[in-house]
Amino acid sequence: MTDPLLQIHTQVLSGMGPNPRSFHTLAKLIAEDVPGGDLNEDTFRARIAEDAACGGPLTALWGKALNAWDREQDSNWSAGTAARTHERRIAIYDRLGFGPDLRATLDTVAPVAVTPPATIIARRHIPWYTHERAAARSFYWPAYERKLQQKKWSPKAIADLNEASRSVVERLTDPEQVARRQAKGLVVGYVQSGKTANFTGVIAKALDAGYRLVIVLSGTLNLLRAQTQRRLDMELIGQENILRGADLSDLDSLVGVDYIDDEDWPKFVQHGGRPSAQRAFDIERLTTRDKDYKSLEQGIRALEFEKRDPTKHLYDPMNLHHAAARVMVVKKNKGVLTKLVSDLKKIYGILGEIPALIIDDESDQASVNTSNPTKWAKGATERSAINGLISKLLELLPRAQYVGYTATPFANVFVDPGDAQDIFPSDFLISLEAPDGYMGVRDFHDLDSPLPDSERTPANSQEKAHVRSVTEKLGDRLQEAMDSFLITGALKLFRADHGVDAEPFRHHTMLVHQSVRVDDHAELALHINSMWHQAGYASTQGHSRLSDLWERDFRQVSAARAANLPNPTSYDELRPYISRARQRISSGGNPVVIVNGDTDRYFEQLDLDFDRTPHVWKILIGGTKLSRGFTVEGLTITYYRRTARQADTLMQMGRWFGFRPGYRDLVRLYIGREEPLTRTKTVDLYEAFEAICRDEELFRQELKQYAELVDGEPQVIPDEIPPLVAQHLPWVKPSARNKMFNAELVEIRSPGRPIEVASYPQEPAALARNVDRWAPVLRTFPTESTAIPSLATNDNATTRPFDARISRVKHAELLAVLSKLEWASKGSFAPHLNYLAQLDGRLALVTDWLLIAPQLTEDNLIEASVAGSAPLSLSRRTRQQGTTAFSRIAGVNHQQVAKALIADAADPGPHSMADSDTGVALIYPIVEGANEVDVRSAVSNGKADPKKTVIAFTLYPPKSAIDSSRRLLRFRAKDSRHKNQAIVPAPGS
Repeated sequence: MTDPLLQIHTQVLSGMGPNPRSFHTLAKLIAEDVPGGDLNEDTFRARIAEDAACGGPLTALWGKALNAWDREQDSNWSAGTAARTHERRIAIYDRLGFGPDLRATLDTVAPVAVTPPATIIARRHIPWYTHERAAARSFYWPAYERKLQQKKWSPKAIADLNEASRSVVERLTDPEQVARRQAKGLVVGYVQSGKTANFTGVIAKALDAGYRLVIVLSGTLNLLRAQTQRRLDMELIGQENILRGADLSDLDSLVGVDYIDDEDWPKFVQHGGRPSAQRAFDIERLTTRDKDYKSLEQGIRALEFEKRDPTKHLYDPMNLHHAAARVMVVKKNKGVLTKLVSDLKKIYGILGEIPALIIDDESDQASVNTSNPTKWAKGATERSAINGLISKLLELLPRAQYVGYTATPFANVFVDPGDAQDIFPSDFLISLEAPDGYMGVRDFHDLDSPLPDSERTPANSQEKAHVRSVTEKLGDRLQEAMDSFLITGALKLFRADHGVDAEPFRHHTMLVHQSVRVDDHAELALHINSMWHQAGYASTQGHSRLSDLWERDFRQVSAARAANLPNPTSYDELRPYISRARQRISSGGNPVVIVNGDTDRYFEQLDLDFDRTPHVWKILIGGTKLSRGFTVEGLTITYYRRTARQADTLMQMGRWFGFRPGYRDLVRLYIGREEPLTRTKTVDLYEAFEAICRDEELFRQELKQYAELVDGEPQVIPDEIPPLVAQHLPWVKPSARNKMFNAELVEIRSPGRPIEVASYPQEPAALARNVDRWAPVLRTFPTESTAIPSLATNDNATTRPFDARISRVKHAELLAVLSKLEWASKGSFAPHLNYLAQLDGRLALVTDWLLIAPQLTEDNLIEASVAGSAPLSLSRRTRQQGTTAFSRIAGVNHQQVAKALIADAADPGPHSMADSDTGVALIYPIVEGANEVDVRSAVSNGKADPKKTVIAFTLYPPKSAIDSSRRLLRFRAKDSRHKNQAIVPAPGS
């Protein structure tokens, strides 16, 4: 039945395109041809409010339009408002001519998209993928968009994907371009954050734009390849392209057709007939659900492209947009890729005309060249097998575009950019934002919390809510982890019975990741199986244990974090679901599945295809095979104590990251706190994850702050990315690449942002020399403390008040001290010092610095004179294991105060402490030690021992400390012989 109101709104918004105009004027014109259409605003407001409750088409329609207008950059109609702001939304409503009541309703059903866009580091490109061109040939992207709507993606999530995928496609080469050009890029997502959805969107748009050969490199196992194949077939390629004209009513014609026996077949995209019959183009699959690329089977003939006009090249628009596209999903397997390369060579004549797109999923796995450069013959590059075959594909397909996808980018950015045939992302690097609903590293660590441990609760602490140690005073907590697995399964069943969508509860899993040794897995599986059957889950004792765990853990966390979801009021109300959950987990007689094989046959026997298996409720035990690519659906409880020495490997093991709709509050991570690293060293795995989290966050922040164009030019190009990679823990390397940076960071400008170098010398003599150099500045502190009140921060929070010694010094005085300091790592402060030295008026003028030396509370206060200063509070810090760097210098609350002072200085009030040309310096006399006794031992007769004292600091230059160019970085090549290479082989590597 036709919906007149929806029909009118669809036509109006379609007619507006990227430019909002008077809705009522256009609607009146269209309503003349659509009988029954009510144009009253109150009717529209009531209808969309009702429609939003069930995620209806009217809500999707307006959500898409408003989100697109919210994000539009540099539009002529936006009245100078910035994208993604409430001011922009007001400008949109003004142009639409909507009243206040309708505006309020639309803000509720389609909130303003205030999240930041993806971060892009890229070389300049020639714009070609305009809105007009994208709209003129758009078939597969709208089909994919409709599929996402059916999957209940929010309009905002779809708009985010639309924007992110567009940012990739527009940096590829125009497929109609006469000149041959390859673009290479890298898209950095988060572990298990929906990268497949992003590259599916990229493929859809690239196909619509004219790319006619798509090669997806997916995984090293057929199970992983088949999962990607099925996802593309279901959500993009669609039924008609899979059937290739087969009649669904003729059983004989369906023999051998993929997915006819798949219970989700009705959910596969339908295009309403063959795309070629709708003035679009068909897709021919060169791989199927069960078959990887086979030489000669669907090879040579299928790769022969037809031309409407044989006298023109394939990339000519006359031919390009009528030719069928070819899509294949292939394993990163030497045999498979060798067959593909061999078949391509047989049609060599046309390869130079084919606009091709290579998507490399998990591009830091197998794709990167790991051969030792010191063993190469002079003038020759030797490649590992998969890397060599990818390079051959790029050589055979001169119009191929390469886009790698990964959550751990360090191996990719360390690829030699001087190697033209390798996969270094020389054209662009795009860092995606974490999508809504994603649980990542920040959801398990209290990275920026100013709260002391004593004040942290499940409501304000991620660690208190989700993280548990694998051991406690009474011993190992594996039994508790298993009890948690059973309780959370019961809670999911409870919620499903009380109105929560049960689809996310289809699978319910626990992961035990303790060792890489296969023999250990078998032994552990037997142990866990015995524990499960001896746990007494049907006994009074067992229920008593479960009741106690639910009361002291899950009940409290759910009350704090999921009060809007159904939760039992007592264990007695939950108890019937405990029995149902236990039966599901125990189905087949064994609650445990070992996942450690490396063959396709092994995984087929496991029956662990989460896409095609109705329910998987099991405890999974494994090692390396669970660390990458293999997605563990429904993962709720993790028991983890395996160490690794590389950050990317460790991060990929974070299977507990991902989307947890309806059960986010139930997720628990049992993680080792003192696990063996070597025979003589132990490591806190939780702290290790926090360290690599900081590495990753810092990397993303660095990209973001340097992504802004200056006079239309990029501040950083991909070649200059490697020096921005940090390493917080010495034993966790960013990646295994044995290379050194050739791009040297000469200057870092930090207006309004902190400068904190934590790697101080350890030698007593060097510490004493540094204290002596600080003496003139330290002696300016008064004997009386000043109370620093609560200050408003940019995020509408307030800081905590504290006492501090406060002083002011001229810029030249502070610079004189900073320029003489010794550091544990030579040159580590140089890029900052080069910037600070220019704040004498050459770059910008900073007249003085407000020095703040925070005082500890009375309970922890140990004061001492340092180099003749007034008594200063001594702080205790510990260095990271095996390194000279302290884990942190400035306290979170002190940092917030400094930021607030800098912000206030830009718009000073009557009580401002800093002026627009004043910087803020947080000063901390630090004594290294494990406890308070160590600090007291450094004090004698009220004086701090300079040989045991580190004068640590964090600087906040004023926001005005930048010139008109706004450029933040400056690089130079260490070795001019390699001036165009970001990295070169390390000596002796």
